[in-house]
Amino acid sequence: MMHSSRKPLIVALLLTSGTFVFAQAAKTNANAKEKRIAKLMEDWPNLHRYQEDDRKLAAPAPGENRVVFMGDSITDLWGRRQGTEFFPGRPYINRGISGQTTPQMLVRFRQDVVALQPKVVVILAGTNDIAGNTGPMTLEDTENNLMSMADIAQQNGIRVVLASVTPAIAFPWRPELHPAEKIQALNDWIKEYTAKKGYVYLDYYSAMAGEDHGMKPGLAVDGVHPTKAGYEVMAPLAEKAIAQALE
Repeated sequence: MMHSSRKPLIVALLLTSGTFVFAQAAKTNANAKEKRIAKLMEDWPNLHRYQEDDRKLAAPAPGENRVVFMGDSITDLWGRRQGTEFFPGRPYINRGISGQTTPQMLVRFRQDVVALQPKVVVILAGTNDIAGNTGPMTLEDTENNLMSMADIAQQNGIRVVLASVTPAIAFPWRPELHPAEKIQALNDWIKEYTAKKGYVYLDYYSAMAGEDHGMKPGLAVDGVHPTKAGYEVMAPLAEKAIAQALE
């Protein structure tokens, strides 16, 4: 039986231990945040990520239908997440960067798209704008950046495929947000804009959205990022859109 005089001491030790663990976790999170901020300050658009790969990449071979996929984590993880494949045997280049917003992509668009001399660019962006990853943004801000990327591509003889934002009813990293309505509004604009400009609209949303306007069961690991099955839905839609752009 424990002596009653020891109980306060044990309770105090447990509380002290718990406080120490909490403080250490808070310190670790703060340090991680500081590192992220420092990295953004040093290279906000993350030009460094693909700089060396871009330099090493040879010019397209005669007759090569090179395609660059520009995007955020949904593109970045395609073929890099275990079990997924990124168009094996195709001259397609992945230039997605996790967490990025359209203003960051716009800054690196010439380096990571135009300089690679593709025939087609597939742009999938907007999720992180709605999430506010680099600060508050309106849908008009996102639309302007998408238009600017498309203009740069067109001016350099690159055919444009603009993809719909994939469905989501919540973001794990911003649980207080309810993005479904904004995603639908942005997709309506993208569809209208591509029709007006003669670009190709790549509609991932209709094939992946459930009745609640989120991802259908099994297509995303967290309601946002596709599983192997999710990418298997996306791949033939992308191939069809690319073929349409090349016609």
